[in-house]
Amino acid sequence: MEIRDIIKKVKQIEIRTRKKTEATLMGQYHSAFKGQGMTFSEVRPYQFGDEIRRIDWNKTARFREPFVKVMEEERELTMMLLIDISASMDYGTHLQLKREFVAEIAASVGFSAAGNNDKVGLILFADKVYKVIPPQKGRKHILAILSNILTAEYVPAEARTDVVLQYMMSVFKKKSLVFMFSDFEDEYDQKILRVAARKHQLLGMRIYDNKDNEIPDVGYALFQDAETGQQMWVNTSSARWRYEFAEKQKQKVKGVEEDFENASAGFMNINTGDDYAKLLYQYFRKR
Repeated sequence: MEIRDIIKKVKQIEIRTRKKTEATLMGQYHSAFKGQGMTFSEVRPYQFGDEIRRIDWNKTARFREPFVKVMEEERELTMMLLIDISASMDYGTHLQLKREFVAEIAASVGFSAAGNNDKVGLILFADKVYKVIPPQKGRKHILAILSNILTAEYVPAEARTDVVLQYMMSVFKKKSLVFMFSDFEDEYDQKILRVAARKHQLLGMRIYDNKDNEIPDVGYALFQDAETGQQMWVNTSSARWRYEFAEKQKQKVKGVEEDFENASAGFMNINTGDDYAKLLYQYFRKR
């Protein structure tokens, strides 16, 4: 993709998402996440009505009278976009490729964050971390992030969501709002998922195409795994084979949803033809 094509595509995404962001998402984003984090401000003497759990026991013991910690809301958030660039994400049979759909959703949440004066960062990953853009503020920064998403070289490797979460936790210590985009087709370490969800506000976003869940009857066909390169012939005319494939996919998605739920993390299942703004709006309202 040439530079002028990239600029054109980024501008198109900005225009397409601007109305959704301003009219639908920005207000809900603000109310859902602003002020949820708390930072230490000062210590003062205990007053009637203060919460017991706010007592500073060290200072209370030293001065032999109760003191409490005063906390204040964090007015500035950091949003991290973790995006799977394994080959299975560079695919689509509906209106657009998964990668283009991800870029559009990333634009919506990114511009929502920018509109609330929050920082946004990007990590592109597959079997390892391939690119990191540190969190910054502003519209131009979001446009640069979109350009990187659209021009990323998608790699034939398994997506290790646990590897990118572990990396993020080691580099970005401050509690962040984390959007992780993937089709979650590959295995991961559930323990790391749980640890990440405790340290950050984590939302897993499974981006899928219709053909990820169900295979149509096209007779004998040669299938190739986009990530491993493994090939095999399949008789898609077999109703039993199609049924078993669909059931296997359902169970896999159900397992991922349960893993995120058990980790106290959010999870969304979004088809490339869905109205993602509506789904995000509903998710933000629930928070």
